[in-house]
Amino acid sequence: MSTETAQEVTIQTATGIALTDVAAVKVAALLAQEGRDDLSLRVAVQPGGCSGLRYQLYFDDRALDGDTISAFGAVKVVTDKMSTPYLMGASIDFVDTIEKQGFTIDNPNAQGSCACGDSFN
Repeated sequence: MSTETAQEVTIQTATGIALTDVAAVKVAALLAQEGRDDLSLRVAVQPGGCSGLRYQLYFDDRALDGDTISAFGAVKVVTDKMSTPYLMGASIDFVDTIEKQGFTIDNPNAQGSCACGDSFN
């Protein structure tokens, strides 16, 4: 972390969001494909979906005030200060089966989800 920035950033490894080894390998491969080592996987919770909240996962090079950063080897997962409470204890995995391919989030804070699985409450 650079001392030049006046932003408050929390580094978290045990109690925040978790990234499985399979997901970390996939994120690292996607970052290598992008050819950039300055990107983090940002996980956010946004209003929307049929259950009220939905997840957003995307690569980001920004550091926002209040971000929580979890490191998994060379891969960094970043959550903003509003999303962090919703994602405490959540685990991100990557599945690649005949039925489904993509990242999944197992979130103990979700009280329910919609039938399509894209949103939660």
